[in-house]
Amino acid sequence: MPFPFAVREDIPLYLAPMAGVSESPFRRICRRFGADVVVTEFLSAEGIRRENPATLDKLRFGPDERPIGVQIFGADPTAMGDAARLVTEVFEPEFIDINFGCPVKKVVRRNGGSGCLKDLSLVESVIKSVSAGTHLPVTVKIRSGWSEEMRDPVTIALRCQDAGAKALALHPRTRTQMYSGSARWEEIAAVSAALEIPVIGNGDIKTAEDAVRMQRETGCAAIMIARGSFGQPWIFDQTRALLEGKSKPEAPVIEERFAIALEHARMAEEYEADPRGAAIEFRKHLGWYVKGVPGSAELRKKLHAVVSLGEVEDVFAAYLAESARYPRASSPESDEDLSASQVAA
Repeated sequence: MPFPFAVREDIPLYLAPMAGVSESPFRRICRRFGADVVVTEFLSAEGIRRENPATLDKLRFGPDERPIGVQIFGADPTAMGDAARLVTEVFEPEFIDINFGCPVKKVVRRNGGSGCLKDLSLVESVIKSVSAGTHLPVTVKIRSGWSEEMRDPVTIALRCQDAGAKALALHPRTRTQMYSGSARWEEIAAVSAALEIPVIGNGDIKTAEDAVRMQRETGCAAIMIARGSFGQPWIFDQTRALLEGKSKPEAPVIEERFAIALEHARMAEEYEADPRGAAIEFRKHLGWYVKGVPGSAELRKKLHAVVSLGEVEDVFAAYLAESARYPRASSPESDEDLSASQVAA
């Protein structure tokens, strides 16, 4: 199915919108490693329409991030339309995405995110209002329903399509499930079969093999990778290779992994106005980058105390200098300090 904006591949790979994670530096590093489409972390429509400086700051992106979508959330159709209008006029992304999937309490208690799924008439009104506020394609991200009793992803998806959504991403869990249990990929298949617009599959992708298996089992038009990208942005290149029938590229060896983490850290430092705050905020990424390397528990402890990029460089340099005492692992994947033969992604 044709996408409503230009994409470079028949089956595009999306970096999922993730609050506090998919900031511009991470989007850029994932684009470099093969992500075809990126989306901003979800942003409040009220914050955008009121031109809240902190909210607008998160809307910054560079040309190397395109194609990019801006994801907004809210339960007031008027506010959502106003936000779409401002985003379109000022930032000019390739598309506007509506978050109907976030399960976090502070969002859903105002009926935002997956809270909207309790009222499909509200969902339709929001989509129509956003569409009226922009000439850009409007896409949506949903869950399978608010609860098990209200679980009906095909009906929800059809209502979204009828209201004007041009593409739809499905995370096949309900809001009440949060992130527990397993994502029901068969629901992605059912929605893909029912809709005339592209369906993007999302949920439980930890490896490139998972991504390819999802696409083949569901027939989804695109694959959205979320937590599987944490600390391993190369998952996109690996997935693309497998989709094309090629051998999966090896994960970077430890030295290369550290170099990628430092490149990402420098991007974050340049992007943020406060270098110390940027370093502290970046600690989570550092923990993900070193997951599974031999001696990772001790290494993470040191990295979670850094307050500057220089300290990160020193910690990595000291680790590599002492690495002779650790078994070598070219593809660290476990979160435990195991031997190279035991370490697996």
